[in-house]
Amino acid sequence: MAAATGLGARQTPARADARGSIEVTVTGLGYELVDVEREPRGLLRVTIDRLPGRSYPSGPTGDGAEFVTVDDCELVTRQLQYSLEVDGVAYERLEVSSPGLDRPLKTAAHLLRFVGQQVSVTLKQPFQGRKAFKGVLGGDESGWTLVLDDGKGEQVLGFALAEVREARLVPVLDFKGRKGRKVEGPADAAAPAAQDGGQDR
Repeated sequence: MAAATGLGARQTPARADARGSIEVTVTGLGYELVDVEREPRGLLRVTIDRLPGRSYPSGPTGDGAEFVTVDDCELVTRQLQYSLEVDGVAYERLEVSSPGLDRPLKTAAHLLRFVGQQVSVTLKQPFQGRKAFKGVLGGDESGWTLVLDDGKGEQVLGFALAEVREARLVPVLDFKGRKGRKVEGPADAAAPAAQDGGQDR
């Protein structure tokens, strides 16, 4: 799911840290900030997720309520347009989207949320001749583990967040019921009515 704005944001240099401003707004609305990316041609891409156990005014309320909806993206987009303007964060286009099934895990809080689930980890430096591992995530901020099953019996890989180049959830599809996260991205459902990214001064 995604909501995108058009041109029109301020062209003045940023007077505030973009991520800090975005995080305050996103978390204030009850969502989790997954990632913030600066792309070419002034695109500011923000990825959000719903948090378990919370009730949201937009989107479904039953099975599937954990998925970010177009309404969620539009709500966050409107609030970010205002807060980024107030904080003087420069951008030309703003895109707010869901993380998809293989969502990235960027912080210790992200990892802690998904302990017990299948995760793929790519290390910055090779360990025993390889960088990519997949297994069940365990541990906490004092140290993380992956329980690996490479067909040679269970093995445990210990690692620190600082050693990780990339970590992502492993997609789990359940065609009988649905317990995996739906694969969605910016191309799946752009908002039908794009709004300006800010007001010209």
